[in-house]
Amino acid sequence: MNMEFLAGAVAVVAAVLTIVAWRSKGRYGKLRPSKDAAAAYESFSVDPGRHYYISGSDVCPNAVIGMVKSWTLKTDLWRRRELDAAGMKGLVQNMQRKAAESGRALHGFDILDNHGEIIGNGYSGLDVRVTVRIDGDRTAVISTPPMDADLP
Repeated sequence: MNMEFLAGAVAVVAAVLTIVAWRSKGRYGKLRPSKDAAAAYESFSVDPGRHYYISGSDVCPNAVIGMVKSWTLKTDLWRRRELDAAGMKGLVQNMQRKAAESGRALHGFDILDNHGEIIGNGYSGLDVRVTVRIDGDRTAVISTPPMDADLP
């Protein structure tokens, strides 16, 4: 075995271990599919215990999320919306119309913290991928769906 190969292998292993250690120290949540969340959005329910945010168009967003009010969403990209049932109905129906035109599906999901506790919920296309990072006490940073994604 030559020394260059061995040195390269050691460097790769060290890099992987560094990344694993860094990620294990990070506090990340996740999304979990939820029929209850889907039902709430599809019945245009607005939970007074949540703050609502959208990503994408004001009329037809890529995603809508409702964060539990005791949590803070740290963001420059999600836009907070004060919604009543009529406002929620308009957003969801526009999302559904656009999804139907493109043959895509929408779904509901729960937003979980790093301990698996529900801190919010949302409604978006099935293929939406975001990162949920817990950034301090009861503060979350949630990435927005890619702007170029072919969403609902």
